[in-house]
Amino acid sequence: MFPELFDTAPLRRAIDDGLDWLIATWGEGFEAAASPLQWTLNTIEQGLLALPWWALIAILTGLALLATRKPALPLVVAAAMLFLGVLGLWEDAIKTMALMLTATLGTIVVAIPLGVAMSGSALLRRVLTPVLDLMQTMPSFVYLIPAVMVFGPGRVPAVLATMIYAAPPLMRLTDLGLRLVDPDVLEAGWSFGMTRGQRLLKIQVPLALPTIFAGINQATMMSLSMVVIASMIGAGGLGYQVLQGIGRLEVSRGLLAGLGIVALAIVFDRVTQAFGRRLQQRLGVTDFKP
Repeated sequence: MFPELFDTAPLRRAIDDGLDWLIATWGEGFEAAASPLQWTLNTIEQGLLALPWWALIAILTGLALLATRKPALPLVVAAAMLFLGVLGLWEDAIKTMALMLTATLGTIVVAIPLGVAMSGSALLRRVLTPVLDLMQTMPSFVYLIPAVMVFGPGRVPAVLATMIYAAPPLMRLTDLGLRLVDPDVLEAGWSFGMTRGQRLLKIQVPLALPTIFAGINQATMMSLSMVVIASMIGAGGLGYQVLQGIGRLEVSRGLLAGLGIVALAIVFDRVTQAFGRRLQQRLGVTDFKP
């Protein structure tokens, strides 16, 4: 056995005591800060559940048609959504969709500005790169522990843990897309008297949009990949059906719920990729491969 060089128990106690102090001191503040997230999740879920099933299918199919202008993808989207309804997973799929959309929107709000800041500061990039490496290699279960300790079991900690899990690829791709903009184009903007902010908003961001869209696609897929894990702390939805299948040894329940998650993944992955390709064609970018 490896020799015990020092006792880790005091270190673990210090970490746990520090987190307990943080919760006791700032717990109410954290809950107040997370209230917009709770409101967004409830609003999206109630709005989706209020729509007739055929209306939601029509909306998603219309988005797919708008993205591709071809019939193949809309037919796939419609078939995937009908598949969820036929299996009796419609309500659980809507709850999962609301959780995923809320987490993706929250990730976009947080990760894209940080990616923009990274692209403009080499020091910040050097500081955040190892943090992002750690976030991407950390087991996803670990994110649930502090979220549950601060907020308790429920959907808000599930959304927060999902956001933390999904943020790194979007930050990296936003940073990469902005830094890969042709320096000659930026120099032309500078020669015309553009400020740094104008060059960012009128040159860099439009040209980097396809890459940023690839990051949004990755964040969406990673959000979906967390639904089963998040169900362990009360997220509900299709992930909870998979968890029940494991707990009850019901292969059919877990298999059908897993197929439902795959159907949702196909819908959102193909639609976001289609919008990314459309941006690529419109902006004349040739190296975008979502």
